[in-house]
Amino acid sequence: MRPLLASLVATTLFATAGAAQAQVEVQWWHSMTGALGERVTEIANGFNASQTAYKIVPVYKGSYPESMTAAIAAYRAGNPPAVVQVFEVGTATMMSAQGAIKPVYQLMKDAGQPFDPKAYLPAVAGYYTDRKGNMLSMPFNSSTPVFYVNEDAFKKAGLPVKAPTTWKEFAVTAGKLKASGQACVYTTGWPAWVHVENFSTWHNLPIATLENGIGGLKTEFKINSPAHVAHVQMLADFAKNGWFTYAGRKNEAEAKFFSGECAMLTSSSGAQANIRKNAKFAFSVNMLPYNDAIAGAPQNSIIGGASLWVMGKKSAAEYKGVAQFFSYLSNTELQMKWHEQTGYVPITVAAYEGARKAGYYDKVPGADIAVRQLNNKPPTANSKGLRFGNYVQGRDIIEEEMEAVFAGKKTAQAGMDDAVRRGNELLRRFEATAKE
Repeated sequence: MRPLLASLVATTLFATAGAAQAQVEVQWWHSMTGALGERVTEIANGFNASQTAYKIVPVYKGSYPESMTAAIAAYRAGNPPAVVQVFEVGTATMMSAQGAIKPVYQLMKDAGQPFDPKAYLPAVAGYYTDRKGNMLSMPFNSSTPVFYVNEDAFKKAGLPVKAPTTWKEFAVTAGKLKASGQACVYTTGWPAWVHVENFSTWHNLPIATLENGIGGLKTEFKINSPAHVAHVQMLADFAKNGWFTYAGRKNEAEAKFFSGECAMLTSSSGAQANIRKNAKFAFSVNMLPYNDAIAGAPQNSIIGGASLWVMGKKSAAEYKGVAQFFSYLSNTELQMKWHEQTGYVPITVAAYEGARKAGYYDKVPGADIAVRQLNNKPPTANSKGLRFGNYVQGRDIIEEEMEAVFAGKKTAQAGMDDAVRRGNELLRRFEATAKE
């Protein structure tokens, strides 16, 4: 019996070791921190528990620019992650990186996974598709900027608990909040995204020629128009009045809001997870204010956030694992939970309809603001999105110039003129090396 027992034990150990070795590890590089990082880990753990063939390993790689740069460097070194989360301004750069990426539509087809691009919200999917309608990356944390209000601060100032809808109303509200003793009246996250890109689409103004770059590489910026200059000047005036506190180029402003320091905030709809977790006051989520002197406003906002790109130089087994993970990620129940926990837009039509039918938007007023704002009106050539090469650096340029205006070092006209000039120089450099 002992030889037989030994044989059985050896066979079992061999089989167990073989099963462990057979599990394919899939690296997923991301840029999510805090409550959002916790949600990413939950998603990976949920997928890993749902099957045994693949193991998704989420790895935080720093900010969006840092993780994108790291993935490109890893690709050049011959060992990229299978999946990398890239923010929306990196879309044109990733699209032009032929060979460095494996398009999602091709990935899903090769793996035999069911995949219908029409299942995804058009305002989301359209951002990541080519001119032929092929989806190149998988939408993930899609957001749009929204307007947060500290209702307790409004009550303290004797204001009705109602967010201003126009910038004229906003100025009146800001003055009253300041007079009530509110140290920080208003701040904003992601200033170029909110106050240049989405200001443009919200007012049906071109960010650039050729449908904001979607129509081709020869695009040129148009963000020094009278309307753009007036808006940036308005923010500079707010800063002089003590109504606007500049907090930084990323999401630094969100902490100033949920700590109670600032009474009003414009930032990502995806900030709701951290605001809900940390705020000790009642707040509301509202549509962005608009300039009622601009005919037709408001139009529609555009998405931000990021999508998941599949890198080249990976094995067939890893690609099959990624395809199965993307199917899991698109599950209606998972997307409803992700949407409700984070404030990000559900990426599928079914998830949005599921949340609506379940009464989520009745229970949590404002939770549907992001989707309603994206779909406020049918998008135009000016408002359906943007696609600029080198735009990671391009957005930095715009924010440098805005900072100079806010600091009183330049006029709004000079700042935005310089943003256009410097931005166009970047576009021309990208055009010289990229393919349509």
